[in-house]
Amino acid sequence: MTTARTERGAELVTTTGPTSERTSEEQAAKAAELDDFPTLTQRYQRELLAHCYRMSGSVHEAEDLVQETFLRAWKASADFQGRSSVRTWLYRIATNDCLTNLEGRPRRPLPAGLGTADAMAGDALEENNEIAWLEPVPDAAVVVAERDSIRLAFVAALQHLPARQRAVLILRDVLRWSAAETAEALETTSAAVNSALQRAHAQLAERGLTEETVQPDLNAAQRQLLDRYVDAFWRKDVDTIVSLLTAEATWDMPPFTSWFRGAETIGWLIGNECPGGACDMPMLATQANGQPAYGLYMRTAQGDFAPFQLQVLELAGDRVRHVTAFFDHRLFEKFGLPMSLPGDYEPGADTR
Repeated sequence: MTTARTERGAELVTTTGPTSERTSEEQAAKAAELDDFPTLTQRYQRELLAHCYRMSGSVHEAEDLVQETFLRAWKASADFQGRSSVRTWLYRIATNDCLTNLEGRPRRPLPAGLGTADAMAGDALEENNEIAWLEPVPDAAVVVAERDSIRLAFVAALQHLPARQRAVLILRDVLRWSAAETAEALETTSAAVNSALQRAHAQLAERGLTEETVQPDLNAAQRQLLDRYVDAFWRKDVDTIVSLLTAEATWDMPPFTSWFRGAETIGWLIGNECPGGACDMPMLATQANGQPAYGLYMRTAQGDFAPFQLQVLELAGDRVRHVTAFFDHRLFEKFGLPMSLPGDYEPGADTR
């Protein structure tokens, strides 16, 4: 026979019988996981980084938030009582750290999310470094169970949600927590969680984010497309670049607020605003947000190559549907890309 009384944030008060013994053993096993913090950090670092990145929209902030999460966990480890898994406990700490961090902060947009119309060929480019722009995240830095949950379009859509709605949607739809678990983590009620989730779904639906935005693994035709894309930039063959885009392709490039729609308009942008010529723009392949990405370098006056922009591509069939070109050169180091290439560098046959 077992009797028990529980209170929010408190341990089991009275227990008797075999069930209580099993419960105590399970709680002790969970608590033992906290004894080796280096192993604990290694085990959960990458998935917590994905979680904090979804919440913050910044890989740099996410790294700081994960470190804060582990610091808080270490300080509170003596009070951990094993009523949940260590993983769940860490996610609760991380989520609330994220919510505190987001208080009073504006959302992180991409240029197309500012609500402005697409720019026309010949329009002046406007740069705004005061905006905290959405950042990409290296695939190598995160662990995700479902690839759609880290796509750039999904993370950009999340930024349009109020912080607590964002947290509810991630906990419920990405981590698959129950309404009760989510309510406990956010110190609210299940009814409030369900209401927030419904509102979040409605906002995402308005932005047209569906499962169809998730790309499957690249096929042979898409790999060939990417090879041609890299080669066309190296030769600055604008006509070929245009032919590799969908007719209604879009292009944005923070910190510039302008964004562009249509293959011909994008071709004009590359042909007239991109300073490099033939053999001036090599690319190195990487992966960002579960999508193909490239560090594009520009030849300098000294003859070598320096970081220019990090491109994250979204494909539609055998064409490129969207490119976000990030001009934050700190991202090259974050993605493990070199900060310079020698002047005699030429793209190899396989650039992926």
